[in-house]
Formats: sequence, C-alpha cells, structure tokens
Amino acid sequence: QVGFVESGGGLVQAGGSLWLSCRVSGIIMTWQRLGWFRQIPGTQRDKIANITADHRTSYIDAVKGRFTISRDNAKSEMYLQMNNLKPEDTAVYYCNTEPEPSAHWGQGTQVAVSS
Repeated sequence: QVGFVESGGGLVQAGGSLWLSCRVSGIIMTWQRLGWFRQIPGTQRDKIANITADHRTSYIDAVKGRFTISRDNAKSEMYLQMNNLKPEDTAVYYCNTEPEPSAHWGQGTQVAVSS
C-alpha cells in the first residue's frame, strides 16, 4: 500500500534552516516523480517542488534558491533542505507522487517560522 511519512518540521526563526524527510512505501522509486507540497490552514494544498526519478528538479518561484529537493531511491526517501526560511513558509508540509498525487496523504510535518 502506498504511504508517506514526513518528518523534520519544527519552529525556527526567520533566516533559519530545516531539513525535512519523507519516507515512501508502496512505490517503485525508480519510476516515480515525487513532490513536496504545503498547506496553510484555510487554504488549498500547493505543490512547491518536485523531483523526477533521475533527479531533475523544479521549484515554485517563492522557494527557488532557498529550498533544495533531493531523493535517495535506494532508501525510498525524499528530502527538502529549507534555508533562509521566512514567516510565509509557515505551513504543514507533505510529500506525495507527481503529477497525480496519491489519495494516501501522510500526516505532514509542521513548519513554523517566527519573525
């Protein structure tokens, strides 16, 4: 069964850094593009970055140059290095498949950035 477990969130001051991890199950990693998403309470969940099975990456403009997505297919894991965090990055962060997210969303990991 497809599953995602996100971890690594926390509370940081503006300008700080966090490293998020995503453990993936039930997916053939060498075939599947993956993405990081975030959701601010009361708003829709938005994709912020994705990475292909052969490690090509793309980002939304709001995080480009600050966030780095990566993956380890052998470990069935994906990561998000977040630097120079801003208060507007405060959200719950999720991982999932791309371009069609699986219905099996994980619980996410909360990131809070104080000014």
